[in-house]
Amino acid sequence: MQKIVTNLWFDGRVEEALELYTSLFADSRVTRISRYTEGGMGKPGDIMTAGFELAGQEFCIINGGPHFKHSPAMSLRVHCVDQAEVDRLWERLTADGGEEGQCGWLTDRFGVSWQITPTALVEMLNSSDAAAVERVTAALLQMKKLEVAVLEQAFRGE
Repeated sequence: MQKIVTNLWFDGRVEEALELYTSLFADSRVTRISRYTEGGMGKPGDIMTAGFELAGQEFCIINGGPHFKHSPAMSLRVHCVDQAEVDRLWERLTADGGEEGQCGWLTDRFGVSWQITPTALVEMLNSSDAAAVERVTAALLQMKKLEVAVLEQAFRGE
């Protein structure tokens, strides 16, 4: 059992979210579902909570009602191996009402914030070449979806 588990609060559309999220990554699945009963706070039969894994990482989702909203103050950061993965996740997560944000951030159609981050960017930002890091940062600040080739050109000073 994972020691720390991210819990996402939803107001409906839990099954739709579970279907989308577990379709995004290999090694993802729904692990458990509990449903509201007649004596519960929700509609009997609706999902109350569910456990799920994304790329082997454990999460929990609660269908708790309108009391709390998602915020960009908490986001799910995905390290992407290449531009193709960035493009695929960006397209899937912004579809059907998701919104693009700055610097690789987006909000999916459920209001959950994500950071779609190429691993190449992390490596560039950790460089000891301060001028290259500054150029990459300047390029990054101009983007919504991150473009690895453009970031790499900035890093090289091209």
